[in-house]
Amino acid sequence: MKPLFLLIIITAISIPILMSFTSVRIEKQKYRVVKKEKEFEIRFYPPAIFATTRSTAKSYQELGSSGFRKIAGYIFGNNESSAKIAMTAPVHMDINEKGSSMSFVMPSEYTLDKLPRPVDSRVELHESPAAYMAAIEFGGYAGDQKIKQYTDRLLLALNQKGIKTTGNPTYLGYNAPYEFIGRKNEIVIAISWKE
Repeated sequence: MKPLFLLIIITAISIPILMSFTSVRIEKQKYRVVKKEKEFEIRFYPPAIFATTRSTAKSYQELGSSGFRKIAGYIFGNNESSAKIAMTAPVHMDINEKGSSMSFVMPSEYTLDKLPRPVDSRVELHESPAAYMAAIEFGGYAGDQKIKQYTDRLLLALNQKGIKTTGNPTYLGYNAPYEFIGRKNEIVIAISWKE
């Protein structure tokens, strides 16, 4: 009985550890760090192609459950070509009173004209403009309270440095829900910046 119990314990511990390395293998959205501060960093993001769905959701959980299914459907084959498109990181979530959105960054091998069109009309493909963004990182699982806490912290730090924001704060999630170890989350916001 003891060897079986030990095997169950080892399996229960090792599977999440092995699965936590999943996000290491997927393509990440490209950016260049321009400046590092104590609380945040400033980055330059080149244009990228996004699959986006818009929503009236007012919370992380509400947007996450409804938005994820629509965009995941697109990359898992709900498109004109029934093509499978690789998952990338991070997932972008813009949660605000005027209208929320969730976006997946498309793999860099694609151009806008080479991506298959979504079957679901609620999924739109578009290219983001190049932008300077301020970013703050936090660990663990995200939720509305944590997103607000780090958004407030980032906005305060930017205000103290006299850096002007030009967009909405956006939550970036890098990990699948089953990745328990080494979780990475960020809040980014577009800023006025000149190099």
